[in-house]
Amino acid sequence: SQMPTSNSKQPSSAEVDFFTEYGDANRYKIQEVIGKGSYGVVCSALDLQTRQKVAIKKIHNIFEHTSDAARILREIKLLRLLRHPDVVEIKHIMLPPSRKDFKDIYVVFELMESDLHQVIKANDDLTKEHYQFFLYQLLRALKYIHTASVYHRDLKPKNILANSNCKLKICDFGLARVAFNDTPTTVFWTDYVATRWYRAPELCGSFFTKYTPAIDIWSIGCIFAEVLTGKPLFPGKNVVHQLDLMTDLLGTPSMDTISRVRNEKARRYLSSMRKKDPVPFSQKFPNADPLGVKLLEKLLAFDPKDRPTAEEVVLWCYFVCLIPWF
Repeated sequence: SQMPTSNSKQPSSAEVDFFTEYGDANRYKIQEVIGKGSYGVVCSALDLQTRQKVAIKKIHNIFEHTSDAARILREIKLLRLLRHPDVVEIKHIMLPPSRKDFKDIYVVFELMESDLHQVIKANDDLTKEHYQFFLYQLLRALKYIHTASVYHRDLKPKNILANSNCKLKICDFGLARVAFNDTPTTVFWTDYVATRWYRAPELCGSFFTKYTPAIDIWSIGCIFAEVLTGKPLFPGKNVVHQLDLMTDLLGTPSMDTISRVRNEKARRYLSSMRKKDPVPFSQKFPNADPLGVKLLEKLLAFDPKDRPTAEEVVLWCYFVCLIPWF
């Protein structure tokens, strides 16, 4: 749709429905719905003040469920503090006309064209340079958020926004957690992680666990493998199937590694599993760059203590050729 030249035009019925009574509504010209979910709707719009394209996320009835309200608040608080070229930016939060009318919330983000899930689905001709650039950006974002003691906990292709110039930005910090050094180790955080396929093995079937940055490193490994092959690496139908798929590739873990899995049933299942040998990654990913495959092996270490930190991986020799770009 064409960009409007002024804000004198009457708002369409779609705009009225979208914005209800919000006072800032005349600042934005709604263009189209670009996403829908249980939370509400996302529209692309033109900011008539700055002439920039933006994405506006409308979240319905935010006080209906305490857990949803806490998740929304967490995302807004974190994204207002996290400022990085590889993390999506909140541009504006639209305040309600009055406290008693505060039911919905409108968050204005920078607009990105697509997400990594769509990019993987639509492109079967990505090159080694694409893979390097994608992975470098993701790890650079992780290095930044982990340095701030934030763990994302829900990294997956749909939570990584993308532009046609190959720029990626991590979004959806609704499940992120902040961990400070003085947090007592006896405090456990609930394990509500949306997508099993990208979940680290130590979290499988677990409801309570102490998170570490290694859970995000595992997710990046799963995403990188999906970029390389075009399909999810561990698409488990349930927890048992998930563990089966992981051990089919990585082999059965040692008893020491199994002891680090929180969930007792998952531990028992892994302990009683027949011995499986690991499949060489060069065999699983025959067309991938050997250095990339070597790095993937490190990211997908079954034991969290064997995974490198984001900072270590950013410095990994795989990216030597990329450094001059930045």
